[in-house]
Amino acid sequence: QVQLIESGGGLVQAGGSLILSCAASGRTFRSYPMAWFRQAPGKEREFVCNINWSGTTTYYADSVKGRFTISRDNAKNTVYPQMNSLKPEDTALYYCAAGGELTTSMTAYNYWGQGTQVTVSS
Repeated sequence: QVQLIESGGGLVQAGGSLILSCAASGRTFRSYPMAWFRQAPGKEREFVCNINWSGTTTYYADSVKGRFTISRDNAKNTVYPQMNSLKPEDTALYYCAAGGELTTSMTAYNYWGQGTQVTVSS
């Protein structure tokens, strides 16, 4: 069993930066691909980025490519998305997820956090 706790969300002006973190419990964290998804009000949850167990492979949604960078520290059981050049359309509840395979599909991820709110003002 893996429990995920997100933090680092908040209010930021357009063009600013935030670093989210997702702390995981459980000894098997380092074996899981990790991902971030987000859900804006009135919209479906969408893929943002993910990273394989070793941190050597990452994927990004086109909407965040070049602005977001995901990394992980397996010694600390934590995964981080560095979010730069934030836009108002990045406003959403951001969820951390852990799963069995590296994919953009929500259904592959078995464990989810409660989410952390990111609000970008124009």
